[in-house]
Amino acid sequence: MLRRKARRDQGNDDPLDAAQERRVRAVLALGGVPQTDLPDGVQQVRLRLLERAAKGYEAPRDVSAWVAVVASNLAMDWHRAKRRQERLGERLASLRQLEHPSGEDTSVLSLAVAQGLDELPDSQRQVLVLRFYADLPVRSIADELGIPEGTVKSRLHTAVRALRARLHEDEVV
Repeated sequence: MLRRKARRDQGNDDPLDAAQERRVRAVLALGGVPQTDLPDGVQQVRLRLLERAAKGYEAPRDVSAWVAVVASNLAMDWHRAKRRQERLGERLASLRQLEHPSGEDTSVLSLAVAQGLDELPDSQRQVLVLRFYADLPVRSIADELGIPEGTVKSRLHTAVRALRARLHEDEVV
């Protein structure tokens, strides 16, 4: 025990001892996290313990229990992310399976969208084009235009609603 304390005093600031690290690995593995992701999970637990100390919080009363709970939460987060990715993959696959409209249908739709864009106020058309054609995130659009994100979202909502109404009115969609 004195050796371990001396080793820590000599610059080894690892907040997890070997037993705690094994416990974290076991909790992650039992939680279904693949072996290849275990080192990242251990690092996440280590990072959270260090962040806790950096914020000035006192050390958990039972560090072993605390790291086990954090590891369990990380395992749940891993499964949530995996399910999200699977659902996204399923949605993308279903989009690929939809029949593509014929060339004539595409031309009519393109013309109707272009006319609908022309009828929008400049500010709405600008955010719509930047968001959906330039594929910029809302935050980037707000930064580039020097307006709040809420304004970008409001303009997008109004523009999409107006364009959708126009396309339904023309019976294009």
